[in-house]
Amino acid sequence: MTKYTPLGVSYYSLLGLHPKASNQEIRKAYRELSKHYHPDTTDMPRAIATAKFQQINEAYATLVDSERRLEYDKKIRHLYLNDFEQRVNFSTHVSRSQWRNLSSYLDSTDRPLSAGELFALLIMGLALIGCLVIAIIIGLIRPEFTIQPIEPPGI
Repeated sequence: MTKYTPLGVSYYSLLGLHPKASNQEIRKAYRELSKHYHPDTTDMPRAIATAKFQQINEAYATLVDSERRLEYDKKIRHLYLNDFEQRVNFSTHVSRSQWRNLSSYLDSTDRPLSAGELFALLIMGLALIGCLVIAIIIGLIRPEFTIQPIEPPGI
């Protein structure tokens, strides 16, 4: 599912949850966010905090109730499928431009990088920096291994 729907931010994104989150995860996310955005406990302007707190309450009330959550999921799925069908017409051949538009639908900001992905990026960055440092050290210590200017014959 996408982060944004024609109705705005989805309830799952608002609470920072995956659509398959359990009721326990929903309650935990709600408790943390309600402490942060409660108008009496936040440093935010009261009007903004109240509006955000009401959004969080509405999201929680919908997602914690199994019947309301099922209805909400159906509505979100319906909106998602309609948007997808509008972007790609399956009855005709899909052109390159349509595939480009389809790939732009997949929003990379839907999820943050996992800890494993961040660790892999760190290791790759350290390996790159290490290789550059080794190449510079070899160039300084053993100049015969560096690229020498080629002199034309006969000089």
